[in-house]
Amino acid sequence: MRNKTWIFTRQFVAILVVICGIVLFSPRAALAHAILVSSQPAINSTVSGPDVAVLLKYSSRVDLEHSTLTLLDPNGKVEKITINSEPSPGSLSAKLTGLVKGAYVLRWQILAMDGHITRGTIPFQVK
Repeated sequence: MRNKTWIFTRQFVAILVVICGIVLFSPRAALAHAILVSSQPAINSTVSGPDVAVLLKYSSRVDLEHSTLTLLDPNGKVEKITINSEPSPGSLSAKLTGLVKGAYVLRWQILAMDGHITRGTIPFQVK
């Protein structure tokens, strides 16, 4: 009986060591990405035009030179948007002008300071 307990204990310890190794050495790439924390305009919001201020805040610092904003208008036309500044670390600002009534999609792609690229979209309506 004692021999069976010893074998069970050794197997349990071996399994525990393998699980700990997997947890400790598994990649944590998802933790390194900059995630959109808040946006102006908000996702699926309705805003007044024709001019709309854009403020995007992320969970970490971003590289302005390698980040882009584009706007898909109600007619399907895509326009590159100039990023004005970084009002605070991890945020981007821009100004959308001349918007008419309809559905828009603001597309963003940012390069986090750790080298990871993140993309997303912000659909919104202009009334």
